[in-house]
Amino acid sequence: MENLKFAVVGCGNIGKRHAAVIDKEEHANLVAICDIDSQKTADLNKVYGVEVYTDFQEMLSEAKFDILCICTPHGLHAPMSIQAARSKKHILVEKPMALTSKAAKEMIEEAEKNKVNLWVVKQNRYNKPIRLVKQVLDQERLGKIFLVQTNVLWNRHQRYYEESPWRGSKRTEGGALHTQVSHFLDLLIWWFGEIIEAKSLYDTLNHDIEIEDAGVAALRFENNALGSLNWTTCVYNANYEGSITIIGELGTIKIGGRYLNKIDHWDVQAYPLPENEEFNDQPNTYSHYKGTSSNHDKLINDLIGQIIEGRRGVVEGPEGLKSIEAIEKIYGNV
Repeated sequence: MENLKFAVVGCGNIGKRHAAVIDKEEHANLVAICDIDSQKTADLNKVYGVEVYTDFQEMLSEAKFDILCICTPHGLHAPMSIQAARSKKHILVEKPMALTSKAAKEMIEEAEKNKVNLWVVKQNRYNKPIRLVKQVLDQERLGKIFLVQTNVLWNRHQRYYEESPWRGSKRTEGGALHTQVSHFLDLLIWWFGEIIEAKSLYDTLNHDIEIEDAGVAALRFENNALGSLNWTTCVYNANYEGSITIIGELGTIKIGGRYLNKIDHWDVQAYPLPENEEFNDQPNTYSHYKGTSSNHDKLINDLIGQIIEGRRGVVEGPEGLKSIEAIEKIYGNV
């Protein structure tokens, strides 16, 4: 088959990551980029030499591509996805897929109506420790799951919020659960089922922003396991920990490090940790902070393989919706 043609809208940090991954992928071609900031598109075009647009509608109507990567501020994910679906383009949207479950459902409905695919970026599912835990859970090696503890204890200086006007705004960013925690929630739901009950406290303690920068929540999952979630962007100086600890009938596991990229503890009955295997994954590194895992290459590769082989794999719209519904439960919006 011919190489799949990709376009990227949003040429900030994550858009640059998408462009670099697509450029290196054997069966993909980057053909167009779009951003309202002409300097960003000019800088990126020096590297890739593709069609450049500053008007999204113009790119949708003129550029010839198969899949659109949406890497814009959160508040634009839903309207841009809907417009792309109406233009008969397949869509790969960054997390969070939308700021509300209502908007996410509209995205799914529009994609189905126009017979296009809607995928959501959940690259942490490709972390080696995460995939090993998924395998253990699928094989029921931990028995009944009793308790799950999740910590997202990160640092974001005030300048992080000030360098992009959409950050820290409820209307355009949503909240820290959308930005820093949505990947963790996706994994918890993937492993233990949807969150059916949540009680939480959250506040803005250390930044001049509209959204919260610290919170705690008690959760109950579909499999009846209890969970605790602690999240903050107030950690002094640098990210401290991003971890999930699972207490089960037949074992205890902690996936930790700063970005769910290490196995900190493994004690599972009759299932020793595989020897001589490297489990550490590296995070995305930006100007003055680090993000979650840099596994966009694995996700894009899987997406292309999925299309070529006619199978499923990458998270689709209905699965991505579950994280948004969980966020609304934790915030008490439902």
